[in-house]
Amino acid sequence: MALIKTSLLPHSPLLIPEIGQANHNFLAKTVAAYKQIGADLKAAGLETLIVVSPHGVLQDSSFTLNVAPTMAIDLKDFGFIPAKTVFTGDALLADQITQAVRPDFPLQLVSEATLDHGSAIPLYLFKSLVGDFKIIILSPAGVLSLEEHLNFGKKLAEVIKTSDKKIAVLASGDLSHRLKRKSPGGYSPKGAKFDNKLIEYLSDPLTAADNILKMDAKLIKDAGECGLRPLLILLGILSDQSWRPEVMAYQTDFGIGYLSLDYKL
Repeated sequence: MALIKTSLLPHSPLLIPEIGQANHNFLAKTVAAYKQIGADLKAAGLETLIVVSPHGVLQDSSFTLNVAPTMAIDLKDFGFIPAKTVFTGDALLADQITQAVRPDFPLQLVSEATLDHGSAIPLYLFKSLVGDFKIIILSPAGVLSLEEHLNFGKKLAEVIKTSDKKIAVLASGDLSHRLKRKSPGGYSPKGAKFDNKLIEYLSDPLTAADNILKMDAKLIKDAGECGLRPLLILLGILSDQSWRPEVMAYQTDFGIGYLSLDYKL
């Protein structure tokens, strides 16, 4: 099987010690989740990591695929300039994805040499844990329905299954940004309600996707999340195989829901 691992991980810049400094210690459980998943990816011989990031080049009515031959990490907006870190795009897999999904889904190809923070932060952390691997960077569509994101993931699964590479998929995203008064989006009681419901739904592989698709649109909007669409793409990829969820960490110390979820295949 080409698919070796799937996971949902947050992309807080505080996960990087040089950025988080003293606050980095508060996310120890999330850091441990990254280390465990990184060790699993290395042991499995990861060749290509597909990152679904909600902070890439977003189009309202189209999914986006970054086809740049090389992509570099730039974290200067967070006050940190690491040693130059460049990843190679998987041109062959990108072409296979394009050919497979374009008849059924709108897909915009872009060539961005600099990674967005939703992909740069996980990739920076995995680089030291895993070693060399190629990348595919996908972004969800701004206004397309949740169901279309799930179906897009199902189409991606067809490409992954036919590949002879060892592929992993990471949904990069945070849950509610409105859990506390100090939260970036301000406080809303809907934030915790959204996070609790989502984690509850993800505990049952048989009904997770259907229950998430039925979630109240206003609840989702009021929660101020950025991980739901990447998550649904991931669930689409997993739709025809069995999996078992493992919540590795859920932290709310900084007013944002940081969920680390590993899907045991």
